[in-house]
Amino acid sequence: MWNYLVRRLMLASIAIFGVLVIVFVLSHVIPGDPVVAILGGQAREDVIEAVRRRWGLDRPLYEQFFRFVVRLARGDLGMSLATNRPVAMDLRAFFPATIELATAAIVIGAGAGLAVGIVSAVAHGKWVDHVVRFLSLIGLSMPVFWLGLVLLLLLYARLGWLPGPGQLDIFVSRPPGVTGLLTVDALLARDFAAFRNAFSHLILPAVVLGSHALVGIARITRASMLEVLGQDYVKVARAKGLAERTVILRHALKNALLPIITVIGIYYGGLLEGAVLTETVFAWPGLGRYATSAMLSQDFAGIMGVTLLIALVFSFANLIVDLAYGFLNPKIRYE
Repeated sequence: MWNYLVRRLMLASIAIFGVLVIVFVLSHVIPGDPVVAILGGQAREDVIEAVRRRWGLDRPLYEQFFRFVVRLARGDLGMSLATNRPVAMDLRAFFPATIELATAAIVIGAGAGLAVGIVSAVAHGKWVDHVVRFLSLIGLSMPVFWLGLVLLLLLYARLGWLPGPGQLDIFVSRPPGVTGLLTVDALLARDFAAFRNAFSHLILPAVVLGSHALVGIARITRASMLEVLGQDYVKVARAKGLAERTVILRHALKNALLPIITVIGIYYGGLLEGAVLTETVFAWPGLGRYATSAMLSQDFAGIMGVTLLIALVFSFANLIVDLAYGFLNPKIRYE
C-alpha cells in the first residue's frame, strides 16, 4: 500500500507540473495585456511599463515560469493583479464556499442517483424504467443556468418557499470564520438562526448543481446493477430464499459499486473546481466566479493558483477512489 501511495503521489506531481506548464504557456500566448486590462486603455505608456516591470511581466517567459516555480516551492502563489491580494488568500476566501456547495450537491446527487438507478435496474423493462430513462435524458439536456433561473422564479419569487441568491440574508450576521464553511461555522458558534438561514440558502443551488451528477450517477448505477443482477451468485441468493432487499443491497449493489464510486469521485472533483454558471446565477462567492474573473482580466497569478488547486483536487479525488477499490473489493491488491 505504501509503495503504491508513493508511486501515485510521484505520478500526480508530474501530472500537476505538466498542467502548470501548459496553462502558464497558454495564458501568456493569448492576445491581450493584463496590465492594460487592469489600468484601462487610457493609461499612459510609462505607467503601463512601470507596472509591467513591477510584476515581472517584462521578463522572458521561461524566467517568469522559473520565478513562479521558485515562489511556489516557498508556498507563495504570487499577488493577484485583479484583487491586489495574495492569491493564496483569495483561494482561502473563495474555495470553502465551493467546498460547501459541492459537498451538498454530491450528497444530493449521489444519494438520489443511487436510489433512482437501483429502482430502474430492478424494474428493468417496466414503465418505471422507461420513465426514469426518459427523465434522465431530459436532465442531461437541461442547461444548469436555465434550471437555476426556473427554480429561483418558482420557489423563491412565486412561492417564497426558499430564499434567494447569496449565502445569507442581509439581516443575518455572519458567524466568526473558523473553517470557512458557513454552516459549520454557524454550528461551532452555536448560532442556530444563522445555521438555518445558511442551510436554506444552500438547498437550491445544491439541488441545481447536483442535478447533472444525479442523472450521471443514476445511469451508471442502472447499467452496473443490470450487469450484476444477471450473475449466478445473485440467482443463487434468490434461490436460497433471501429477501429481495437483502439480495439487492448486500449482494448486487456491493458488487456493482466500483464503477459507481469512480463516477462519484469524478463528479465531485468536477464540482470542486468551481461551478461557474451555478455560482453566477445564485451569487455564490466560490472558486468558479473567482476563476472566471481571473481569466477575463488575464490575472496570471490567479489563473495559475486556480489551476494548481484544481489539479490537486482531481489528483486527490482519483487517489481516494483508487484506495476505495481495495475496501470494496478485497481481491484487489496494490503493488
